Amino acid sequence: MADWDYEFFWKETLNQMYEELGEQEFSRWFTLLEYRGATENTIILGVPSNFYREEIKRRYKTRIEEKLKLIIEKDMTLVFEIVQQPKKTTVQSEQTKLASQETESSGEFKEKVEKQEVDVSHQEKNTDAPMVPPAPRAQKRHPQLKPDYSFDAYVIGDNNSFAANAALAIAKNPGVTYNPFFLYGGVGLGKTHLLQAIGNYVYAHTPDTKIVYINTEAFLNEYVDALKEKNMSSFKKRYRYVDVLLMDDVHFVQEKEGLQEELFHTFNTLYESNKQIVFTCDRPATELKKISDRLRSRFERGLNIDLQPPNYETRYAILKKKAESKNVAIPDEVIALISKNVSSNVRDLEAALTTLVAYADLVGKTITVEIARQQLKDVFAAPKQTNMSIDVIQRVVAEHFKITPNDLKGKKKSQNVVFPRQLAIYISREITEFSTTEIGQAFGGRDHTTAMHSCNKIRERIQADPTLDSTIQSLIRMIKEYNAKA
Repeated sequence: MADWDYEFFWKETLNQMYEELGEQEFSRWFTLLEYRGATENTIILGVPSNFYREEIKRRYKTRIEEKLKLIIEKDMTLVFEIVQQPKKTTVQSEQTKLASQETESSGEFKEKVEKQEVDVSHQEKNTDAPMVPPAPRAQKRHPQLKPDYSFDAYVIGDNNSFAANAALAIAKNPGVTYNPFFLYGGVGLGKTHLLQAIGNYVYAHTPDTKIVYINTEAFLNEYVDALKEKNMSSFKKRYRYVDVLLMDDVHFVQEKEGLQEELFHTFNTLYESNKQIVFTCDRPATELKKISDRLRSRFERGLNIDLQPPNYETRYAILKKKAESKNVAIPDEVIALISKNVSSNVRDLEAALTTLVAYADLVGKTITVEIARQQLKDVFAAPKQTNMSIDVIQRVVAEHFKITPNDLKGKKKSQNVVFPRQLAIYISREITEFSTTEIGQAFGGRDHTTAMHSCNKIRERIQADPTLDSTIQSLIRMIKEYNAKA
């Protein structure tokens, strides 16, 4: 094997694949490949799992071999070996490792490729080499964080890879990159999981770091208690002298001027001290109403990421992982059935799985497709997608009518804006569970009577012009595709 060294050609092939695929796709599939050696007409690559091997073969094997043929000027065959990580190194799951690698910038890529094999070889030969990062302290847990909210347990798909990559980068260098981090999206999409995963990672690797996780509603209650007891100094000390502040559901600060004032000063103190701040919210910062402009500007200062609903493949992977964690055998066709019919969010997927597992356990029956259909019929028959984002509706409708989402939320009264706005409000009422009050708020702080008026106007126009209904149905299909896109 030593007589045939194609490592240089392999690196050149990687560079070309990177240029063609782009950073995101390349990071997902290629940075886990390990050059292991070669024979005269074969290159041997290490892969972390059988699943990974089969996916690489299916997606890229032929394409890679064609590139190698052009570079080396002869036919080459790829052989894949499943490689177990050395026990003395810190083992990352494929998902965590993937997230870590995707955070690397394109400028760092070539340097990484050149160093990758040297580092692996050095670790194999020198067992006394220091391990980086240090092994997590599995015996201890942070009192405010759930240990199962980890990066290892987080299933990564196209809908959440950006968010997961950013979260892991922050966990590795708190206060250095992407500060503040503002993560937003609908219910049940994994915002709290990522928020706490950051805290768990930091605490596991640097347990002396002072980490505070708090839900904004609990933050409000503590603030009110501190005011009543005239103990604000203790309250301020608790939140202004931390290394990492993780605040969940920050949309609860709306309409609470005193709390906003306190959060504003807490933010400034931490930010100026290079302490990490992470927020989760159910909507973009731009859509938060009745908060001060200066606080909104703080939310928008750092990295803002929209967490989208999982696509089919990700939903399938989530269910497989959850079933494995519960040590329950679920037929693949049942997992496929749930993945196809529950497209709302991760929480609803878990609820469907829990229902089946509980039924099988209590009744003593094996889970089958028939049982799944019967037990989950109400879930599958739900006519509306409760996770559908009004923001998505606004984007699609605005793009269709060649205006901007801000036009839909603004005060313009020209016909080219009023009609699309009424249409977007009507569609929001038709395909989401939001009330007219909530919909009105999402469209520039309008009241529920305005939303109702818009819906009535569109209904009248449909009766007068039946062709409008086909336009609406077409927009709804586009919106659903956008909402569940890969």
